[in-house]
Amino acid sequence: MGESRPVTTPAQWLAGARPRTLPAAVAPVLVGTAVAAWDGRAVWDRALLALVVALALQVGVNYANDYSDGVRGTDAQRVGPVRLVGQGLAPPAAVKRAAMLAFGVAGLAGLLLVALSGQWWLLLVGAAAILAAWTYTGGPRPYGYAGLGEVFVFVFFGLVAVGGTALTQSGVLSGLALLGGVGVGALSCAILVVNNLRDIPGDTVAGKRTLAVRLGDPATRRLYAALVGVALAVPAIVGMLGMVLPETWPATAILGLGGVVLAVAPLRAVREGALGPALVPVLGGTGRLLLGYGVLLAAGIALGAVTR
Repeated sequence: MGESRPVTTPAQWLAGARPRTLPAAVAPVLVGTAVAAWDGRAVWDRALLALVVALALQVGVNYANDYSDGVRGTDAQRVGPVRLVGQGLAPPAAVKRAAMLAFGVAGLAGLLLVALSGQWWLLLVGAAAILAAWTYTGGPRPYGYAGLGEVFVFVFFGLVAVGGTALTQSGVLSGLALLGGVGVGALSCAILVVNNLRDIPGDTVAGKRTLAVRLGDPATRRLYAALVGVALAVPAIVGMLGMVLPETWPATAILGLGGVVLAVAPLRAVREGALGPALVPVLGGTGRLLLGYGVLLAAGIALGAVTR
């Protein structure tokens, strides 16, 4: 008699998509759309398509990470969110198909977005984003195992996501989009940093040399604080530039500094040495910080656009 296959419930599939990381997909679209409004033209159907691309990529990379870590056995020593493959909740092939389906949705939405905007060269960027999402923990030489995950998150969920959202709507890639991408990218990296800080013991045993493993616990905590600081510096910089050059920079972007309220609790927990399961709420708190930051920064930039 063959072994019975696990029956994965909808709730488990949802948990496997790691919803606490989804603000990393929403925030750059909000900020990029606000930047497009400042640069002259926000197009809401394109903003919606950009959101579909970002969410599908985030879900895809989460399932791909679950699959690749699960088949390698590196999820065996971890705490935190559900691991579908590592915990035997879903067959590896099913999780891999779910990742490919999410990437397919991202690709189709991205193709339509590019066609509407006429920015055909962005197809290469989109292909690179999907490849980076898969090879984070997949393939023969996953870069996430070499400590490079934060670099790719900063580029694709920060600079590319904000800049691409703005460019496909306004046709302009401005300095404001670049700075917005830096702020969002820094907090997206902070989500990954706290996730990997929590997993240092298990990753060390499994031979997964994330940046947190390479830096060690104390330096990783300092990196987390620095990334939050960089993000909060962005609205301050844009706001100050706007006071000097109001026609070029929106002074109202300083509203993004309101995110400091959401930063207090996760920063305190990281500074006070939270470990293992105690870092799970920090992951959620950092996600809320990113979403709140994105909403506030986008609102500030949009306010500047309508009152210009």
